[in-house]
Amino acid sequence: MSDYFVHPTSVVDDNVVIGEGTKIWHFSHVQSGAVIGKNCSFGQNVNISNNVIIGDGCKVQNNVSLYEGVELEDYVFCGPSCVFTNDLTPRAKYPKGHAGYKKTVVHEGASIGANATVVCGHEIGRWALIGAGAVVTCNVPDHALMLGVPARVKGWACECGELLEDDLICKKCGRKYIKTDSGLKEA
Repeated sequence: MSDYFVHPTSVVDDNVVIGEGTKIWHFSHVQSGAVIGKNCSFGQNVNISNNVIIGDGCKVQNNVSLYEGVELEDYVFCGPSCVFTNDLTPRAKYPKGHAGYKKTVVHEGASIGANATVVCGHEIGRWALIGAGAVVTCNVPDHALMLGVPARVKGWACECGELLEDDLICKKCGRKYIKTDSGLKEA
């Protein structure tokens, strides 16, 4: 008996690592070489491609495909139908294979809203918040609130998810932040 749950309608290929307490729901597919951490949740119709790495405590909502080259660190949230790419110039007739894929890293605690698109080759900073429908075309600073098409920094988010005001002190949990070259850092 395994220490994780896979719905009977889902397919898990050989050579996959799935951590304790993880749940994989209806019509999902985990491909060979994928490594999934502990206590993750994958909604309906999620595809986890070959060699994707996913940390602990991640939540991936319905209709998300994590293509080869995508890495999610711990506690990443992917909203329904958000999109990741892995090739900047795809051609059906001239496939590049995994050697041509661009890496995308979503750092600890970041959240990606429903229907947002993350163009490959970028990093999303720790505890960043990507708004629903945003299109990420650049690296995202730690704690940045990214909105629009293309997505731009429109504010800052606390680790707890509360949006920060100009004083960078969270009104919900009391954390205090300072600006750095890589985004916000807890003071």
